Order: sequence, then C-alpha cells, then structure tokens
Amino acid sequence: MRHHPRLTRLGSTLAGGLLLNATALASGLILYEIATPDAALSGAGAAARAGDAATVFTNPAGMSQLEEAQFLGGLQVLYGSVSFTPDAATSPRLGAGDGGNALGWLPAASTFVVVPLGEKWRAGFGALSYFGLAEEFDENWVGRYYVQKGTLLGLSLTPSLSYAITDWLSLGGGLNAMYGVLDTEVAVNNGVGPDGQMALKDQTWGFGGNVGVLVKVGEKTRLGVTYLSPVDLDFRDTPAFSGLGPGLSVLLANPAALDLGMTVPQTVMLSGYRTLSDRWALLANVGWQNLNDFGYVEAGVEHAGTTTLDLAYQDTWHGALGAQYQASRNWLLSGGFAYDSSPVDSEDRTVTLPLGEQWRFSLGAQYQLSRSLSVGAATTFLWAGDLAVDQGDPSSLRGRVSGAFDDAWFVLMNLNLNWKF
Repeated sequence: MRHHPRLTRLGSTLAGGLLLNATALASGLILYEIATPDAALSGAGAAARAGDAATVFTNPAGMSQLEEAQFLGGLQVLYGSVSFTPDAATSPRLGAGDGGNALGWLPAASTFVVVPLGEKWRAGFGALSYFGLAEEFDENWVGRYYVQKGTLLGLSLTPSLSYAITDWLSLGGGLNAMYGVLDTEVAVNNGVGPDGQMALKDQTWGFGGNVGVLVKVGEKTRLGVTYLSPVDLDFRDTPAFSGLGPGLSVLLANPAALDLGMTVPQTVMLSGYRTLSDRWALLANVGWQNLNDFGYVEAGVEHAGTTTLDLAYQDTWHGALGAQYQASRNWLLSGGFAYDSSPVDSEDRTVTLPLGEQWRFSLGAQYQLSRSLSVGAATTFLWAGDLAVDQGDPSSLRGRVSGAFDDAWFVLMNLNLNWKF
C-alpha cells in the first residue's frame, strides 16, 4: 500500500504508537440514487431527461422544459451487505472477528420544486443527499483499531435558476449549500485489558455550484451537460478518549485538535435522451468524478509525532444506458444499467474506505393518477464484488489487517410522487 507519512512535532511522545483516524464506509461515495424516478434508469440520461422537478439538481437548465409548477418528493431506503473475511496474514493478536455486516438499513429523502417566472425563466429548489454513507462494525472485529463506527454525510440545499435563450438552448445554475456531518468512533489498543475508545465529531457548511446546458437537437433528441463544483468540508475536532489505560491516559491528557477537512469531488456529466417512437426512448450518460482531490486523510499519533496518510485516490469514470417504455396511457416503465470505475487501486484499498468498481442494474415504473399527479417506484441493485484489503504493519499497535470484503452489494428502493400545480 502506497502511504506517504508526514511528521510534525508534539508536546509529548507516545511510545509504541496510536493512530487516530476519521472514517466512513462507502463502496461508492457519490450516489446517483436521490429518491427520484432517475433511480429506475441507473441515472442514465439524468442531465437530458428533464421530465420532473429533480432536474433542479441533475441539470438546472432542464427546468426550462417544465411548463407548469411542479413538486417532486421521494422516500428511499438503502440496504447493504458488506462483511469482512480476514485471512492468515492478519495479526493473530487482533482475533478473528469479521465485524458482521457493516451496513444495515439507511433511510433517505429528497424534495424538489420548480416554479415558472414568466415565459423564459424558471426558479427551483431542492433538498437532497448525494454524498456519503455510514458504517458500524462489531466491537471485536479485526479492524477495530482502524474503524469501528462512522458516519460521513453531506446534505445539500440547491436553489437554482434557468433561462431559455432560444427554443432549443437553455442554461441553468444554482448554489450547492452542503451541511456536512462527521461522526467517528475507533477502538484504542490499551495493550492489556479491554480497549479504549476515541471519538471525533463535527458539523460544518460547505458551498459550491451547479451549472448546466440543455440543447434540443430536433424534436426527438436532447443533450445535456452539467458541472457540479467541488465542496470543501472543513471538519475539525479534538479527539475525545474514554476507557484508556493508565499510560495512555497520561500521554493523551491534552490531545491537539485535528484538521479533518476533505473535498467533496467535482463531477462532469454528459447525457443524451432520444425518442425512438411513440412508446420507446433511449437514454445514456458519460461522466467523470474528481476523486483524486477527495482529500480523505487518516491522521494520528505515531511515536514522536502525528502522521497523516495519503490514501491515493484516483479519478473515476461513469457510463450508463437506459430505456423507457410507455406501456399504456398511464404506465411508464424504465430500466437501465451503469458502471463506475474504482477510485483506488487494490494495493491502496483500506478497511476505512474499501472502495471499488460498481455495477448498477435498475428497474422502475411511474403511474399517472391524473393529469396533475403521478406516483412511482424504483429499485437499484449495486454490485461491488470482492474488495481485497491489506493494511497496516504487524509490529504497530494496530496490527496488520488482511482479507477481503466478499461479495459486497447494495439495494436501493424508493417511492416518489410528482405533482403539477
């Protein structure tokens, strides 16, 4: 694993070494599933579809396609299976605990509204979360000195405007005001007796932007491109310790505040929407995510100084393809699949963030209850596969953790309601 230590002086020296890390688990940190009908397409065509108020976020320029005021609300639940299997290379003193399933049920919700402001202008607002996940391992798992429990979430508010320059070209943009939440617990190796605990918590606001262009190419084709800027979340906290042994209690009596800031990645998405007939439409995406600048850092105390570790993230690429079928006057059926490349090489993967490539497969349906009201449901199966990990030094206080998160998968399900008013 290619880790790059950087050392700074401390007021005191810690013999042996204790590493403090801020952690959150996500087989994918950026989620395309935000409790909207786009989830039925694995996000395919999201920047070009412009079929409901969710375009406030997926491409604000698409608001120009909505003739009436619209409200879209959705409820979503995620369930994941992420379990670790240690191998023989794991330090024996860590035991053999597999940690159980690190992800259980995780609820979410989103809401969007678009209002016309004359013939060419539209105003919109959205509240959603597209970044982060959470984790919780059993107390005796082998990686408890790296991560035991953690939450990293970004909750976004997105006021937006769009303007129809011509009948075939629209522009849009808005603010991405993100409220970040960091909450982490890590076990501390006391050497003798039960483990201690270290906790890090902080909340902060970060700000970015979201801009988009929508182009109509004839009557049957739309192209959309969006740029979502990076958002800096300047987390900072002083570690809170409990259950420390006598020696560590003295050495960590006055811990220094840790800079835990990170950058939510910027993204670019190009989408297409093509009507094939009165019943069929084809949708597609190509996207880029700048995870190389994510800036996730493990920070801690080693011997005579603090150390931070560069976890060697790399940019990722996204592709998606989907289709919609108007089965009847009231029923619209959707399906799609998507692929995202891995943001980390296998040798750089850690137990704190076991990221890997992703495959998405989605289905969904919308039912038109009346001219102004429709309801829908969507489900996505996300496959992450086997995520091998080999982290740490057998001679360190935390030990070496080696093995794999076997057959990692997620299911996301949502219900949504669209109202034209």
